[in-house]
Amino acid sequence: MNITLQPDLSWQEGDITLVLPLLLVTLCFILYWFTFRSEKVKAYFYRRFPGGWDSAMHITFCRGVGFLALGVIPAILGVTLMPGYTLRDFGLTFRTATALYSLFWILGLGTVMAVVGYMNASRPENLDQYPQIRAKIWTPQIAIVNAAGWVFYLLAYEFLFRGILLFPLAAHLGVWPAIAVNLALYATTHIPKGLRETLGALPLGLVLCLLTLTSGTIWIAFFVHLAMALTNSFAALKFHPDMVYVKSEQ
Repeated sequence: MNITLQPDLSWQEGDITLVLPLLLVTLCFILYWFTFRSEKVKAYFYRRFPGGWDSAMHITFCRGVGFLALGVIPAILGVTLMPGYTLRDFGLTFRTATALYSLFWILGLGTVMAVVGYMNASRPENLDQYPQIRAKIWTPQIAIVNAAGWVFYLLAYEFLFRGILLFPLAAHLGVWPAIAVNLALYATTHIPKGLRETLGALPLGLVLCLLTLTSGTIWIAFFVHLAMALTNSFAALKFHPDMVYVKSEQ
């Protein structure tokens, strides 16, 4: 193998389709994550919305930022700066040819991951993080806000990782190098959630990448991830000793 000490630093045709997805994943996730972790942002909502809605509004705001940072901004920059690419090329489309295939995996794998999510929900380390909304008294309104927030956030999340990042790299690097890059970044984003989630992201990420490429859309990954997240979130609410669900505001 020849390694040159004088690399060609000129911008090559097609470099944008490799460089931009990697930059978008890195920078957009940084924007979301440090908004989510900001004590100043959290303090604002806890002052502004007392009486049980403080955490709900804080988490909803962060998920909204996630929708914009992980979904809207990458979508706009992707279709604008990457020649020939449309949302369809990033997997945000409906493909009749793979519709039944997608439905099979959504129902099958989605059910499996929902069961796994329920079984893990009562673990103490899980209850330390979930449900993300830390309201002690949950009402139907908070439950709806929680579910809707997960839908928008995970749609953007899967669009970024299984769409923007996966399809262009698979086209230019090949399937397995693209999946390797995807898994590396996907697992890294789970590090703050602990070793268990980080390691779990590797096999799940591999399966979701393969299903995304074979179906040509992000919908399997999105609905499977959503099933797992919603089940874990509401099961954690059920098992959490300091939280309770009531049917109406008192």
